[in-house]
Amino acid sequence: MPLLNYTTGIDPDKTASEIAKCLSQHGAQAVMTEYDKEEGFVSALSFRIPIGERTVDFRLPCDWRPVLEILENGKYPRNRQNKEQAVRTSWRIVKDWVEAQMALVETQMVKTEQVFLPYAVGKNGKTLGEALLDNPTFLLGSGE
Repeated sequence: MPLLNYTTGIDPDKTASEIAKCLSQHGAQAVMTEYDKEEGFVSALSFRIPIGERTVDFRLPCDWRPVLEILENGKYPRNRQNKEQAVRTSWRIVKDWVEAQMALVETQMVKTEQVFLPYAVGKNGKTLGEALLDNPTFLLGSGE
């Protein structure tokens, strides 16, 4: 099965804007687009969602580098094997994922905060997912 969205020609900024709109329609109070200062590409969307009496910040990253590796593996046309295509493809995949998650929220199968929990930003500025990668025993406590 081919990589999802590998033929897209949609600009990553347009896709990020579509994701931001989807998030705002589902309760995000603020959405910020982050850019990679070296590459100049959209690198993440940060957003804030109210949960009860509080608001929680989330950071949804998009790493195009693994997608570039997949595109370069020889199964895809040469004109698709470049950084720009990898960034476009990566962001379209993220958009599809966000829309699918919002469908789960709309059916009340899950809550928005549950869907984005790995992307919740802690006091140290890291997401929960990053904290788990740094310390896999985080959820297990002492492991005893």
